[in-house]
Amino acid sequence: MTDVLLPQLGETVTEGTITRWFFGVGETVPAGAPLYEVSTEKVDSEVPSPLGGVLVEIITSEGATIPVGALLCRIDSDEPSSSAIAGVAPADPESRAGVGGTGQSASDQSAGASAVVASPAADVAGPGRAAGTGAEVGGGTGARLLSPVVRRLLAENGLDPARVRGTGLGGRLTRGDVEQFLRDNPGRAEPFNRIRKATARHMVGSKATSPHVLTAMEVDFDAVDRLRVVEKEAWRAAEGRSLTYLPFIVRAVAEALVDHPRINASVGDDELIVHGDVNLAVAVDLGFEGLVAPIVHKVGDLSIRDLARSIHEVAGRARDRKLVRADLVGGTFTVTNPGQYGTLFQFPIINQPQVAILSTDGIARKPAVVVDADGVETIGVRPLGILALAWDHRAFDGAYAAAFLQDLKRILETTDWVGRWANEADGT
Repeated sequence: MTDVLLPQLGETVTEGTITRWFFGVGETVPAGAPLYEVSTEKVDSEVPSPLGGVLVEIITSEGATIPVGALLCRIDSDEPSSSAIAGVAPADPESRAGVGGTGQSASDQSAGASAVVASPAADVAGPGRAAGTGAEVGGGTGARLLSPVVRRLLAENGLDPARVRGTGLGGRLTRGDVEQFLRDNPGRAEPFNRIRKATARHMVGSKATSPHVLTAMEVDFDAVDRLRVVEKEAWRAAEGRSLTYLPFIVRAVAEALVDHPRINASVGDDELIVHGDVNLAVAVDLGFEGLVAPIVHKVGDLSIRDLARSIHEVAGRARDRKLVRADLVGGTFTVTNPGQYGTLFQFPIINQPQVAILSTDGIARKPAVVVDADGVETIGVRPLGILALAWDHRAFDGAYAAAFLQDLKRILETTDWVGRWANEADGT
């Protein structure tokens, strides 16, 4: 018998809400199959079963909010395992320490974390689903089972649960039911969801922590466009999407950081921790409901093609709520890309504890002075865009930030991207 615990799903995540179980008690769970869905302050994720076997007991019911390391369920398996494991693939020692560092036993955590209340009228938790303890809303035959998330939404909006039609199992009210009711009634207050709350908390904390400075520079993307014009149709046919400017910018960022390593860093306790690898966090919008910044690891080792694919894949997992712990930890530098909306430039907020974030803003064809190899100036139409770097003045000064942007601009404007693309295809 193996205890399955709630794993650490992000460096700052301390708790999660179990929103769905994919298997019931008595069912056989294949190793690696989605076992449950958890909602954290960063993202909603489907978590795979760490082992195969029979699900013999569900401790944490749907709707319950529990701390990292709390007991979720028990699986009877013939596979060799420890008596208690996190509900993800084996992690590094640091992540295991995070899982076990709650200071409570699994039984204590699960007992204190139950959030769904049993109704005397019916077992609306469903077959094989664990019910918690607590207070029902209503009384007699009209009592309704409410999760903590639903109760909080109702309380925050002064809403009588009897007014909301439940679409969950047994007529149970879900978070979506309450949110849809609020959307359908004008003059409503829109409560922050978990991701919005986390974003607000992190952004306010970042502004309070770091003395933010903005340095911006205009870049001519003509050299990049020479490659994009030639390859865009073949790329779309092969990949099913556009070849954007972003992988070229990221490639140039990785190269510029080699000579400006203090920008690829984090602030520690009166020290600057300079990182070796560039692990790029990419800000992803979740349908205007919040942001998450999943990570592409070791971007300096990737080709332009692989960068384009990796950024697309991790952004897709974020939007599909399928991020895993490895997608959310270890970031050293962040890029946010509002340029798809045609922005001139924006002043982004630093992703703590990093020391810089780059905004890649809109690129548009504009008249510009063009200087040829002989120094002759003419007016031409060029694809111009602004790269805006928000940085932490504790870590370095303005000259260092400006020098980094100057180097980034030089790489983007003078690299033979057509030749590099061909060389990468040949493996040279």
